[in-house]
Amino acid sequence: MTPQPLSAFLSVQNVSKYFDNFCALDDVSLDVSLGQKLVICGPSGSGKSTLIRCVKQLERHQSGKIYIDGTEVGAGDAGQAAIRENVGMVFQQFNLFPHLTIMENLTLGPVRARGMPAAAAAELAMHYLERVRIPEQSHKYPSQLSGGQQQRVAIARALCMKPKLMLFDEPTSALDPEMIAEVLDVIGELADAGMTMICVTHEMGFARQVADMMLFMDHGKIVEMAPPRRFFSQPESPRCKLFLSQILRH
Repeated sequence: MTPQPLSAFLSVQNVSKYFDNFCALDDVSLDVSLGQKLVICGPSGSGKSTLIRCVKQLERHQSGKIYIDGTEVGAGDAGQAAIRENVGMVFQQFNLFPHLTIMENLTLGPVRARGMPAAAAAELAMHYLERVRIPEQSHKYPSQLSGGQQQRVAIARALCMKPKLMLFDEPTSALDPEMIAEVLDVIGELADAGMTMICVTHEMGFARQVADMMLFMDHGKIVEMAPPRRFFSQPESPRCKLFLSQILRH
């Protein structure tokens, strides 16, 4: 077994993923250290979301290894525990339980998965609702909130599990334009506070501000990886240059 690099909290080693005959990830390797902010971009179908879904084990990779904090994921109960205890994820769709209040959505995981007393879970939930700036919405149901507010609730819900790594899968793609900024502001504040995160997004202005590393994917491969200043000003691969020229025009 290849050991995980000591400096990496997340280590993806030669991971491939197929959907029938389609290769979604092709021998991908990647290390992320605690405190790092990685932004992944690329065209649709390039493997961006599949990569972070494999990290969370919502999709199972067919070859290669993924380690979280030194534990191989997908390798029995210890691997599942490493994901549950260390990795939070926010999706394109908010995935809130519509029949539960915002407070109930946030306390469900800590109470059921971590055995936290209900009062402590409620206190924790309010802390994170305040952090995402919507504590006054705690008694409402998801349908009573705007899309931006629901996505902020989804972020608070993930934070209630106290993850060391947050995964964001195009968290603003389902939002109206006027709601995008409020969600990106919250994610930016988490980045400023030192949260380790991987964010899949096409919001390049946001990426310039929060990322300490940019990663470009195409056809299931990592094509280019560089710090934001070099990535945006001097992309090396023709494919990355074309992508940036197209997306930065809009």
